[in-house]
Amino acid sequence: MAKTDVLHVRVEPRVKKQAEKTLNDLGLSITEAINVFLNQVILNDGIPFEIKKPRFNKETEQVIDDVKNGKNLSKTFDSVDEMFEELDK
Repeated sequence: MAKTDVLHVRVEPRVKKQAEKTLNDLGLSITEAINVFLNQVILNDGIPFEIKKPRFNKETEQVIDDVKNGKNLSKTFDSVDEMFEELDK
């Protein structure tokens, strides 16, 4: 089957680079992966995977809120031993 249509897609350079690396490890090009995806859309009559909002535990959500609100979450230690004691808690 001759491939005659061209699809132009804009993606963040970081996303493209990471996707290319992963796909190359799988033996696929981005073009081949997009074709696989589009064929799966047809076969599934929709997106071939679940799309949902990520859910985090309360502690992670609190840290995310703290960072968004500019709270300084860093902590200093007087020694490496003190740092490891804190990590063991």
